[in-house]
Amino acid sequence: MRRISKLTRVAVGVASLALAATACGGTSSDSSDSSDETKDDLGLAIAYDIGGKGDQSFNDAAYSGLQKAQEEFGYKTDDVEPTEGETDADKEQRLASLARQGYNPVIGIGFAYGPAMEAVASKYPDTTFGIVDSVVEGDNVASLVFAEEQASYLAGVAAAKATKTNTVGFVGGVDIPLIHKFEAGYKQGVADTNSKVNVVSQYLTQTAEEGGFSSPDKGKAAAEGQIEKNADVVYQAAGLSGQGVIEAAANAKVWAIGVDSDQYEQAALASYKDYILTSALKDVGGAVYSLAKSVEDGKPLTGTQTFDLKVDGVGLSESNPEFAKIEGLSDAVATAKEGIIDGSIKVKTE
Repeated sequence: MRRISKLTRVAVGVASLALAATACGGTSSDSSDSSDETKDDLGLAIAYDIGGKGDQSFNDAAYSGLQKAQEEFGYKTDDVEPTEGETDADKEQRLASLARQGYNPVIGIGFAYGPAMEAVASKYPDTTFGIVDSVVEGDNVASLVFAEEQASYLAGVAAAKATKTNTVGFVGGVDIPLIHKFEAGYKQGVADTNSKVNVVSQYLTQTAEEGGFSSPDKGKAAAEGQIEKNADVVYQAAGLSGQGVIEAAANAKVWAIGVDSDQYEQAALASYKDYILTSALKDVGGAVYSLAKSVEDGKPLTGTQTFDLKVDGVGLSESNPEFAKIEGLSDAVATAKEGIIDGSIKVKTE
C-alpha cells in the first residue's frame, strides 16, 4: 500500500475541470477483485451522493476528478452509485468494500457519508479516506470542504445586476446548514449590490430522503412559483432537482443560475443554455483529484482542506456570452471577488 503520512493543512490550487461524463453513464471500472492485479494497482474510488452520476452538477463534478486521476496515473478506478432509501449501514458497507479491495483513496461524495466514514475509516488505517462537504475526524481522513457562500455571493451580485423586475429567486434542495450557506451568500450578494432587490426563497424538502436533491419535477414547480411572483433570475442549489429549475426558467424566458459545475456547458442542458446566465462553481473535481494526487505522491492530505476563492476552489462562470453584455456585471463580480479575497467583504454562512 502507499505510505500514509499526515500533513499540516496546505493551500491547494485547483483548476476547474471540463466534465467528460455523460448523463446516466455506467461506472468507470469493474469493482471486483482480479487475480492478476495487486492492491497497489488500485487507485481512486468514489461513492456518489444522492442523484448519482448524470446530475450535470455535484456528482458529475466529482467524476471529472476521478477521470483526471485515472488518465494521469494510469490505474484502476471505481465509482459506485447510491441506492434509493439506503441507510448509513449501506454506506458503511460500500466504503468498507472499496477499502478491502485495495482502492486508495476512497472518497464519499456528500455530507451524508459522514456517519459511515466515522465508522469505517479507523478500521482501514492504511487507506486514505476523503469526504466532500463534511468534516470527519481521523488520522487517515481528509475533509474536503468549500466556501460555497463565497461563490453564492458572486451569484447574488450577478442576479442583482441582471434583474429587471427587482425580484430574484433561490431554490434550495434540502433545508440543511450546507444549503443555508448558499442562500446566505446569495442574499448578501444581492443586498450589497442593490438593496431594492427582493429575494424569494424556497426549500424543496426538509430531508434528503424526500427527494430534495433528486427530483427535477419539484425543482421545476418551485421555480415556476417564484417566476409567478415576478422573479426573473432564479438561483438553484438543488443537485439533480436543479435541472427542473433551469427548465422552468428557460420556458419562461428568464435567467437561471446554475451550481457546482458550469451548467451552461453541460450537454444534457444544451436546450436551456441560452437562459443559464452563470453558475456558482464549486471545484469538487479538483478537490477529488488533489486528494488522489497526494496519495499517489506518497503524502496523503488529511484533516480539513478548505477550497475557497483564494485557491480557485469556488468561483463564478462567465461562459454565456450574454454575461459580458449586461452593463456593469463583469466589473461588479470582479470587484466583489477581490473584496472577498482581501477580506474587505465578509460573507455570511447563515
